[in-house]
Amino acid sequence: MGSTSQRSMKIKIIVKTKSKTSEILDFDKEKDVYHVNIKSQPIEGKANKEVIKLFHKKFKKPIRIIRGLKSKEKVLEVG
Repeated sequence: MGSTSQRSMKIKIIVKTKSKTSEILDFDKEKDVYHVNIKSQPIEGKANKEVIKLFHKKFKKPIRIIRGLKSKEKVLEVG
């Protein structure tokens, strides 16, 4: 489930925007990446905010996008 450090965990995700629902679809163990659908459009950071909200709900920890703010491929820091 991504690489870990002492205090935080890093997670790779691939985001598909403009979907019917916002959900974490699956985890691809081979590629070490989560596939995620997001309702929002990738305009003015709306999709990124929704990604953060979705993963915060799952992990119950602070979430931060550390790479890929303007890309469908992102790296999140959990914790």
